[in-house]
Amino acid sequence: MDKNKPVVYPYIPNSEPAIKKQMLEEIGVESIDTLYEDIPETLRLKGKMDLPEPLLSEPDLIRHVEKILGQNATCKDHLNFLGAGCYQHFVPAVCDEINGRSEFLTAYAGEPYDDHGRFQALFEYTSMMGELLEMDVVNVPTYDGFQASATSIRMACRLTDRKEALICGPINPDKLSMIKNYCLPDISIQIMDFDYENGHISLGEIEKSISKRTGAVYFENPSYLGMITVLGEKIADLAHKYGAECIVGTDPITLGVLTPPSQYGADIVCGDIQSLGMHIQFGGGQAGFIATRDEEKYLMEYPSRLFGITPTSVPGEYGFGDVAYERTSFAIREQGKEWVGTASALWGITAGVYLALMGSQGMAEIGEVIMQKSHFAARKLSEIEGLKSPAFESPYFREFVVNFDGTGKSVAEINTTLLDHGIFGGKDLSQEYPELGNSALYCVTELHKQADIEKLAAAVKEVVL
Repeated sequence: MDKNKPVVYPYIPNSEPAIKKQMLEEIGVESIDTLYEDIPETLRLKGKMDLPEPLLSEPDLIRHVEKILGQNATCKDHLNFLGAGCYQHFVPAVCDEINGRSEFLTAYAGEPYDDHGRFQALFEYTSMMGELLEMDVVNVPTYDGFQASATSIRMACRLTDRKEALICGPINPDKLSMIKNYCLPDISIQIMDFDYENGHISLGEIEKSISKRTGAVYFENPSYLGMITVLGEKIADLAHKYGAECIVGTDPITLGVLTPPSQYGADIVCGDIQSLGMHIQFGGGQAGFIATRDEEKYLMEYPSRLFGITPTSVPGEYGFGDVAYERTSFAIREQGKEWVGTASALWGITAGVYLALMGSQGMAEIGEVIMQKSHFAARKLSEIEGLKSPAFESPYFREFVVNFDGTGKSVAEINTTLLDHGIFGGKDLSQEYPELGNSALYCVTELHKQADIEKLAAAVKEVVL
């Protein structure tokens, strides 16, 4: 390749020198460097980046990318027992069919398009979520469950005009990091230790830390470690005693068998809807929800869009659209409660399809199946010498902690060997929660068959004995 000849990428039209020149003339600058004048010289890269030669042939590029992708070990060719926030549930084909339709896929947010059912689809999604959560108001999705939790805390602190939030019980360290970052600089995040012996939230820790400065008390049910708390009502009562808002993070796929947080005192419920018809895809397929009672004080603190229904001038016909649009950053830009972009509304439509397909009976059945299969898996692993499964004596849903201290092997060693058996082992907790010893978080969903669980148990037994 001629080093002095400009590279024109066939898949990047603006790399054509004549087009680049025309674009610079249109905006009235001589060089692209002019656009970066605000960046200090010390931060600018001098010279070319150390990159391989470009592949200008489309077949060569496809072959190169497929070779890279071929190195991935996926859940299609491995048994997967990983969860920890992104779960391999069954995705009905109709979910992919509907969210791939052009009127949704290319027009799920923003206003440049005619509405071909998008507003109604999102209204139906929020209505079904409200029924499942036993809450009145549900937002159009945030980017993910992490943001939903952080935004819920900000909402609570605005409502109470306080600057402190308590985080109680086990939580994903990545989520905690995001919450802290999102709440900077004005909200102080206090972490309450949980009981490492039984995995439960410590009510005593909350009682020692809560005060009239506390605007929000946040906990998850089930927790990051899969455990179901029975202290929800006591925590909510304690929060309300000090005038704080009680926020509960949950996964809606649990609510066919577990009591909705609204029934034990939650003021704000939040979480991720990835379990409702979304594939695991290298970090994609995440979308968050926030739900509250239908009270103006809550409604006006939502930064994201809310959809409602209203009669039209045509008898018997209804329209669907924004509720209190003026409070959003779409309407008032930087004066909004928080900045909200196009977010993940397409996943809200997808989750709506899933909920409509499942119905209340389907949600109850899938919850029961997950409970049965996860408890069966824990019992099979408990039969292996040196393992404590589950590590905690408490109820759990879908995920449970397995302790390997008695095996003399680390989780990393065990997981590496399990890969040779075509199995993704549990999430290694030794870095996140060293207090739990040599432990891993195992996830079992409705997709796991009895033979899959027995294969896991046999492989683990072979590895550790």
